[in-house]
Parts: sequence; structure tokens; C-alpha cells
Amino acid sequence: MSTYMDRKPVNGKKKGRSVVTSTGSRLRVLDGNAGKKKKKTRPHILESLEGKGKWILAAAAIAVLAVAASAVTYILDHYHVETVYVEGNIHYTSEEIIALVTSERFGDNSLFLSLKYKNKGIQGIPFIEKMDVKVLSPDTVRIIVYEKSVAGYVEYLDRYMYFDRDGIIVEASEMKTDGIPEITGISFDQVILYEPLPVENQEIFKKILSMTQILSKYGISADKIYFDRSSEMTLYFGDVRARLGGEDNIEEKVGRLQQILPAAEGKKGVFRLESYKGSGDNVSFEQDHP
Repeated sequence: MSTYMDRKPVNGKKKGRSVVTSTGSRLRVLDGNAGKKKKKTRPHILESLEGKGKWILAAAAIAVLAVAASAVTYILDHYHVETVYVEGNIHYTSEEIIALVTSERFGDNSLFLSLKYKNKGIQGIPFIEKMDVKVLSPDTVRIIVYEKSVAGYVEYLDRYMYFDRDGIIVEASEMKTDGIPEITGISFDQVILYEPLPVENQEIFKKILSMTQILSKYGISADKIYFDRSSEMTLYFGDVRARLGGEDNIEEKVGRLQQILPAAEGKKGVFRLESYKGSGDNVSFEQDHP
């Protein structure tokens, strides 16, 4: 029978166990991991590698920041706006449009402006639907203004309610804009933004659009267009009025009005154009009584 005997530790360490067999032979028993050489770790090498890795990451980050800073500096310097062209603006001067576009931060950078205003709708600026900025060269841009189509306005609750060719209210403003006629003589009980003006005869808007287009063709700007119960029109130019009557020969009437209107400057009265049919017909001017 075999007998197990623990060997005494040598220098405080166990080297294994001794086994005495039935024949008296002594065997040495070692643990499973005995005989394997343990690899020695070198902490200073690991620390060195970790340190180099941190330095590489830091250097890469600094390089990226340097490249980004250089790119920003180049863009700010190279794309500085010096010349601006404006087109499509009617209700605002070119100077006003430029001030609107360039007033914010980086507003003098052509690349920034082209990205910001690329087919972007404009909120909070009356009569402007959108603006587009095109870069012609690094220091030159073109601002294209797309204004809302406006045919006239009506007054409602101390506001000027502007409507388009279809009678839809497109803008409500406390300020009156020159060049857009006030429309009077039409009845409505409410006005809702972005909805049609609720008038009994919707065909009236076609007449308004036609008249404003004819006036624009002849370079005339009326302050007011009045419709009576028969839908006949009277144009107002300050203290001077022009009664046009029905729609017959309407363009001839406006063409004649263009010729005679300057003669009434400083006067108060009305041009009678109801029966005017063309060249050769006389147009009377009736002065208002004091």
C-alpha cells in the first residue's frame, strides 16, 4: 500500500509531496502547474507603450485641430463678400435686402450665405417668400429675392391685409406698402390669414389683377381702387380720381389716363372716362367744389 507524506517546505515554499510505494520506493508528486516557467512581466515596458499611445493620440488631435483652424481661417479670409447684386426685389430696396441678409454673424462670408439661404423659406419678413444667394466668385454674390404675389390690400382691425391674385390673404402688416392699391367697395365679415377673402363675388379678384397689371404696364400706381355696386371701377391718385366705368376699352382708358394725369397735379377733381373708346374722344375733368 502506498503512503503519502508531505514534504517540509524548503525556505518556506512547498516543493511537492513524497509517496512511498509498497516496495519502499519514494516518488515525488508535483502540482499540475509545476515545471512550467512563469513569464516575467515588465511593467516599465507596458507603461512606456501606453505613454507613446497617448502622445500619438494627442499629436493626431492637435494636427486635426490645426487643419480645421487653417480651413476656417482660409474660408473667412478667402470668401469675404465685397460685391453684392440684388434682383427680384420690389417692396424692399437693394440696401434693405443686403442689410437683412448680412446682419447676422458670418453675414459677410459668401460661402456661409450660400448655404444658409439655399432655397430657404423666409419667416417674419413681409412679402418675401424666400431668398437664394449664389456665389459668383469668392468675394461676389447675387441675392435673388422671391416675393409673394400681391394684388391689393384691405383694411381690417387696424391692419393692412394683403391678398394675392386669387384673393388669398398672404400678409398682415401694421405698415402700408407703397405701390399696392387699397381695394374698397367690397364687403366681407372676417379675414383669416392664408385663406381667401370671403367676398360674395370671387370674380372681383380677376378684375383687380387685370387692373393692377394694366396700371403696371403704363407705369401708373393707384392709391386706391373703388368698386361700386355695379362693379365699375374708380381709381384714386391722391386728390384726383378717374372714373373708368365698365370693363370695355379698359386698357385704352388707362393709356389715355397716363397722358392726362400729369396735368391734374395739385388739383382736386375727377376724370370722366366712362365713355372713352379710343383716340379722338375727349376726356373731361371736373374739379371738386371748395
